[in-house]
Amino acid sequence: MLTIDLKKELKRLYTAAANHPVLLEIPPMPYLMINGEGNPNTAPVYQEAVSALYGLVYTLKFMLKKRGELEFNVMALEGLWWVDHMAEFSIERKDDWKWTMMIVLPELITPEQVEEARAEVLRKKGEPLVQQVRLETYDEGYSAQVMHIGSYAAEGPTIAALHQFFHEKGFAPNGKHHEIYLGDPRRTAPEKLRTILRQPVKRL
Repeated sequence: MLTIDLKKELKRLYTAAANHPVLLEIPPMPYLMINGEGNPNTAPVYQEAVSALYGLVYTLKFMLKKRGELEFNVMALEGLWWVDHMAEFSIERKDDWKWTMMIVLPELITPEQVEEARAEVLRKKGEPLVQQVRLETYDEGYSAQVMHIGSYAAEGPTIAALHQFFHEKGFAPNGKHHEIYLGDPRRTAPEKLRTILRQPVKRL
């Protein structure tokens, strides 16, 4: 059985230093994705969407392992966050947010395998939102990223420092604000949470 260690293969993209932003090229990668909108702290659809996403990825993982086809580790939850007019994006107005929650997959995963796993989730759990999860390649390109240590609500200064960093390098934002959640808020104190903050950029 083929084993793929995504944490090892993608380590360069999924590590970052606190207070030390970097610029790097992010290659196109396949993700399971689900879209939604509203405050992630209060909108029930957010938790339902994340549950559907995890349900599908773990069903896919165990299905392929049981058949002896592929073994892979489930990567961190990631989120793209935006509003229709990004100049109006505010961490204070979460009800206005739109989002895509996603988990990266090995490139060998096929649409047919995803559909098999989806059918299994619907048969066993009946999660309706799993129908909205899609397999899609996301091409982020050149980006700036940094590690934030602390609560999600305290990200503001880290985001500001990241934007100051790439502006001083001659770049402007070129896409959606991206977060990679390396900590589990159910098991980790807020002040110890680790989140990679990433912003696609382009030359001014």
